Amino acid sequence: MSKNMSFYVCFFQILIDYKAMLFCDPVYFVLLLPITAFLYWKVIACKRFSLAIPILIIASAIFYITWSWKFFLLLLGSATTNFFIGKKLLSTEKNRLFLWFGILFDVGLLGYFKYFNFFIDNCNWLFGTHFQFAKIILPLGISFYTFQQIAYIVDAYKHEIQPCGFFTYILFVIYFPQLVAGPIVHYQEMMPQFGSHREVRWDLMWEGLFIFICGLFKKIVIADKLAVFVQQGYGNVDQIGFLGAWLLSLSYTFQLYFDFSGYADMAIGSGLFFGIRLPENFNSPYKALDIQDFWRRWHITLSTWLKNYIYIPLGGSHCTLLKTCINLFLTFFIGGIWHGAGWTFILWGTFHGLATVIHRLWRQTGLHLNKFLAWFITFNFVNFAWIFFRAESVRDAGKVIYKMFDLSLIGSLTGDIQLRTLVDLLVGNFLPRRQILMCAFTVIFLLFFCQLSHNTKALFAKLGKPSLFKTFALSGIFWTILYFLFSENSKIDFLYWQF
Repeated sequence: MSKNMSFYVCFFQILIDYKAMLFCDPVYFVLLLPITAFLYWKVIACKRFSLAIPILIIASAIFYITWSWKFFLLLLGSATTNFFIGKKLLSTEKNRLFLWFGILFDVGLLGYFKYFNFFIDNCNWLFGTHFQFAKIILPLGISFYTFQQIAYIVDAYKHEIQPCGFFTYILFVIYFPQLVAGPIVHYQEMMPQFGSHREVRWDLMWEGLFIFICGLFKKIVIADKLAVFVQQGYGNVDQIGFLGAWLLSLSYTFQLYFDFSGYADMAIGSGLFFGIRLPENFNSPYKALDIQDFWRRWHITLSTWLKNYIYIPLGGSHCTLLKTCINLFLTFFIGGIWHGAGWTFILWGTFHGLATVIHRLWRQTGLHLNKFLAWFITFNFVNFAWIFFRAESVRDAGKVIYKMFDLSLIGSLTGDIQLRTLVDLLVGNFLPRRQILMCAFTVIFLLFFCQLSHNTKALFAKLGKPSLFKTFALSGIFWTILYFLFSENSKIDFLYWQF
């Protein structure tokens, strides 16, 4: 066996034996990503273009199999079924039978794995029955690849897409940079990019490296540090005080943003290593001046999917004001259910649906708010709704919100109270005071940072041109990230991977 062959066998064995690979794992960004990119561009440089797609399929399979080979078979089965349904729809005119079969197949698969036990639990509570829970583990990324394939089936029904080969479609579904938590990609925007390159694109790889490191920094240095406070706080809601409740809610608001947008940056950066551009998923959402503006900036690909495949089919805004409001509410209500099987997610979707309806009615009046006041109301509403998104139960969410507005403790404080006792009463004693203080400074800094800074795309447009100085700067940031990464004893999963 040649030395090169021995290296690749060893490389693939390491990856296959690895468990639960994350984008922020050194095994991913030191082994899988760069070696796959090397092989990908190597075959392109050698004019062996037919090997480019198989390389990406194999790398995607390895990435997912580190989580579960059984669920990888489920993923392949789902993709294969949808491919042939789409092929049938593309070859016939408006075949509603196959359209609904495909949609029900995808929704049924998602419904069983994600909502079956939730349904059983509520049936037992409502009717006093004693049905047993099934031993179900949620397959990684099923919510995302389900929506992705429903869009493919609907577009095939409308004949808005062109047919492709089986393996190209498989890559479209299992492409590892976007497989497990988006961005939710569309067939039309991805297919022209697969196998389209005929020369090595160093410029795209540099852009990918820049964006990937930005995302890695967001995740490791910011989100994961806030995670410690958030986990302890939501695990001890009875011990937090007035200020502690506000600090807890804001900490999660920023943790979720930097965790998910960090993931999105790493996904986009990973894609650019192969010259494939994934859609933007965040655009400074905490600068939003109203709830509609927020959803144009937050999880953009999900917002677009909900608009195109839920809101518009329901009738969109081309109907009466009452029907438009109902359509808006139902769209966000479904979005809440999609995020998770729990009443907290349903309430979160309900709040956003109601807020969107109120915003639509407000627009009808022709009145306008002061810019700061509009931002203040929008940001605090989003922060309030995230409490339900994060809390373990509706009861816990209620406790946090109650403490955020419970001023009775402040009125009972006496003038001779000690500082340490004051901190414990107002904030809580679930973490060392030093950690609480550091978290408070971080939240205050991020509050201003999110208002004054550029998003990653704008940052690259301003600073992205390669230079020796920028190369050294990126290297310094990268080694700083590694320090934070290896100084922790455990890795924290991306928040959206559980959806």
